[in-house]
Parts: sequence; C-alpha cells; structure tokens
Amino acid sequence: MNSPAIAEAPAFNSEMRAAALACLMEKDAANKARNVHALARAWQLGKVQLDPSSALVAAANCPGRPDRPVLISPLEVKRRSMRTVEGRAALIHALAHIEFNAVNLALDAVWRFCGMPREYYAEWLGVAAEEATHFELLGAHLGTMGFSYGDFPGHDSLWEMSAKTANDVLARMALVPRTLEARGLDATPAVRGKLAQAGDVAGAAILDIILRDEIGHVAIGNRWYNWLCQQKGLEPIATYAALAMKFRAPILRGPFNIDARRAAGFSELELAELSSHAVRKR
Repeated sequence: MNSPAIAEAPAFNSEMRAAALACLMEKDAANKARNVHALARAWQLGKVQLDPSSALVAAANCPGRPDRPVLISPLEVKRRSMRTVEGRAALIHALAHIEFNAVNLALDAVWRFCGMPREYYAEWLGVAAEEATHFELLGAHLGTMGFSYGDFPGHDSLWEMSAKTANDVLARMALVPRTLEARGLDATPAVRGKLAQAGDVAGAAILDIILRDEIGHVAIGNRWYNWLCQQKGLEPIATYAALAMKFRAPILRGPFNIDARRAAGFSELELAELSSHAVRKR
C-alpha cells in the first residue's frame, strides 16, 4: 500500500522529539497516522533536527485519541462469531485498535526518553510509521466490511504498561516491545488462520504484513534493551525477570512462536526458558 499524501515539513516543529509529541497528542486517528508518515518523511529528507538532551513535558491528556472507541475492561470485551461479518469486523477492529495504540507507544518512546543515541530515535520513529501503515490497512479493510474504527469498544491494556514505565527506559524496552508486542508474534499466526478459514483472504494478507514488520519492531526493542543492560552492567535475563515482577507484567503463556521470537533477537537461553515454561504449564 502506498503511503498517504505527505504533509509539508513546515507543519511540524523542527525538532523530531517535540514533533513526535505533537503527533502523539493528535486526537483524530486518521490525522495521527498521516502526521506520523509526514514526520518520518521529513526526518528522512533531513528537514527535522534531533535534540536528544531536551526534557519535554506532555499535557495531562496524553495521549491524544478520538472519543470513540469507548474503552472498557478487557474482561468486558465480547467474543463474536467468525461466521458473521460483524464478528469478523469486530476482530479486525480489535487489531486496528492494537495498531493505533502501537503508534502511540512508538511515538512515546521517541519523545519521552532523553539522552539515548540518535539511532534509537530514528528507529522508533520508523516503527511509528509502520504501525501507522498497519492501522490504515486494517481501517481500510474494516471499511470494506461496512464499519469504521470506533464502531466497537476497545481496551487500554497496552497503554497502561506505557504509563507504568514512563520514568524508566530500561523497563519500557523490557516490558512493551519485548513482552506485550512479542505476545503479538505468538498470537498472530492463529488469528491469521481464523481469518483465512473464514474466507477473509485480504485480512489474512494484512496480518502477514503485520507479522513481518512486528518481528522487526520486537528486534528493535531487544536491541535497545540489551544495549541499556550493557551500559548499566546488568545481566539481561535476571534483569528482565526483576522488571517483570516489579511492574507486574502479564504472565507469559504459550504457545510461543519460537521461530519469530528467534528472528526478533531473543537469545537461545530465553527461548529455552520459554519452551520449558510452556511444557510446565501443560
């Protein structure tokens, strides 16, 4: 899919992290996606500078999001039959909501944490742009089914972990890309299978794109998590366990997509522990 029309760079603050915060605060979902694409393009063209040392402050209503979907507890989300158009649309909507939150998470990683290397900010801005594309693909597909983003409720679990780790970049890298987003690597093949079985070939194809890109996103999280551990003299596996306990991260449950996790940069020791964990849970 071609990227949407690129806005002119002067619409942005000339500093990348401040511009990312402005994108994060945009309430309209479609505008947010367009603005992220425009910022990423402006950065690639050298029209945006980077100040990694500035300490930025977000408004109290961060992140910006539309009035709909209505946010409810994950326990209140209804299961719908894949045999109906509405049921399949509800699933596509749930995926679109995940991708909308993923855009916000990537933008938050850009603006919030100062003092990181230039490559860190460039990579997370690239992630935000890819997540915006995923959101657009799913939103367009939802439109072919007669629905729009906001027509079904959603939940806020992804952003809740972002709020918990707002003051700790090491915890953020450990528990958002390496935990929550890595769960998507495990879950996506089964969801894709459901869509394909229901005859939704287009939806299944979108999930193929998302899985491919998400492997790269989790790899970026792994890279910066391990870099931070090295900078601080920390052992990555023990540190992850401590952070997961401290911040009450979701308990990892199989089945695990070992091949995708390996491609995303998880160590063989971590993969072996996951595999033994899955066996113990049977």
